Amino acid sequence: MCLAWGLFACLDTTAKYLGSATDLPSAQVVWMRFLGQFLVMIAVLGLIAVPSLLRTHRLKAQIARSFLLLGSTFFNFLALKHLRLDQIATVGFLTPLTVALLAGPMLGEWIGWRRALAILVGFGGILIAIRPGFTDVPPAFLLSFGSMLCYAVFSIVTRYLAAFDKAEVTLFYSLLAGTLIVAPFALADWVWPASSFIWLLLLSLGVYGALGHYLFILAHRHAPASIIAPFLYISLLTHSIAGYLVFGQLPDRWTLAGAAIVIASGLYLLQRERATSRAAAVAMTSEATAQR
Repeated sequence: MCLAWGLFACLDTTAKYLGSATDLPSAQVVWMRFLGQFLVMIAVLGLIAVPSLLRTHRLKAQIARSFLLLGSTFFNFLALKHLRLDQIATVGFLTPLTVALLAGPMLGEWIGWRRALAILVGFGGILIAIRPGFTDVPPAFLLSFGSMLCYAVFSIVTRYLAAFDKAEVTLFYSLLAGTLIVAPFALADWVWPASSFIWLLLLSLGVYGALGHYLFILAHRHAPASIIAPFLYISLLTHSIAGYLVFGQLPDRWTLAGAAIVIASGLYLLQRERATSRAAAVAMTSEATAQR
């Protein structure tokens, strides 16, 4: 998970550099991110594996998930032009809180008042980081929130699909919308990269995405989600280091304070979910014993 978040930091840093330091259209950068990961996956698995990767038991959900990832990536890349990497990471910390909030109406997994309060506190932490009314709030924060919301719904759909399709199938479908739908827009506004270095950065987007998602899936195969979830918060460290090394940017005290509150809320939410799971397991064991 640490390596995965390190690669995701490299992905965001490269996207921010390409968006702010070059004249490349956003559609071109987004398309190269998906096309690169698509080609990496084909290179690793081979063309012969494609028919099996297209066999899904929930086609509509897979297509919807693919568009959600496209939306999250597109909004994120646009926001990266104007926000620091640590600000992007802090808004991303709302993802598990938003997932818990949306899991009720979407999956029937309703939360209690304690977890609802933790979610409200977490959103309060974001308000501290952004400080609306006390400082000018860049409109790019709305793009970052849009990216986070898309990714939260994307995560819920991923949980739903886990019961029906293999991880490789879901990973393959997630690339289709970005690779196929964005292609006409990217090619229509194509700007030829000015140097081999820019080409290298464009091609690296797909490599970072492919390796990062592969390690992410691998981590979930070797450890339960409750153990892995807190590693999300290491992204503040990885993104802050990348922001300083490449752009000379450091988190301000308000961002750090807001991030600390969101992290505390997320960890409390995780602790409550663990406690609920343990209580449910004990209840099932007691019921089984009584039936014997």
